[in-house]
This record gives sequence, C-alpha cells and structure tokens, in this order.
Amino acid sequence: MKPKPIQPAMTAAYFAQCVISFGLALTSVAVGIAYLPVNSWVRAFLAVGVMYTVTSAFGLAKCLRDRQEFDSMSNRVDQARLEKLLSEHDPYKVEGA
Repeated sequence: MKPKPIQPAMTAAYFAQCVISFGLALTSVAVGIAYLPVNSWVRAFLAVGVMYTVTSAFGLAKCLRDRQEFDSMSNRVDQARLEKLLSEHDPYKVEGA
C-alpha cells in the first residue's frame, strides 16, 4: 500500500502573520483614503472600490481553494480505482479456459 502524502500544516505563527498583514494593509488604505485632500464623494468612491477589491479577493481565494480540493479528491479516487484494478488483475490467467 502506498503511503499517504504528507500535507503541510499551517502554523499558528503563519496564520497570525497573514491576519496581521491583511489588517495593516486594509487599515493603511482606509486611513489614506480618509486623509486624502479630495471631496467626500471621491473618498466614498475609493472606499467602495477597496471594499469591492477585498471581497473579490476573498471570493477568488475560496474558488481556488475549492478547485484545489476537488482536484486532490479526484486524484485520490482515480488512484484508488487504479490500485483496485491492478490488485485484481492476474497476468497469468487464461481467458476461456
């Protein structure tokens, strides 16, 4: 039986770094928009644009993760089918004898 490949685990430090990085980036853009020397409607437009970009990025990340999980699951199912066929195959069996 073939050993299952090791899946890398996400560490708590890496997760914290990602969350902090995202928070700092979003906060800095929000502060930059708030202090821009333009009319309020321009600030509102930029804020809506940033929020749309952020939500689109989350949606894209989820779609990519789902596709990767589906491909991984399909590969495991195909591998199991192949292993079953190979285990049942007898190269010395004579058909019709």
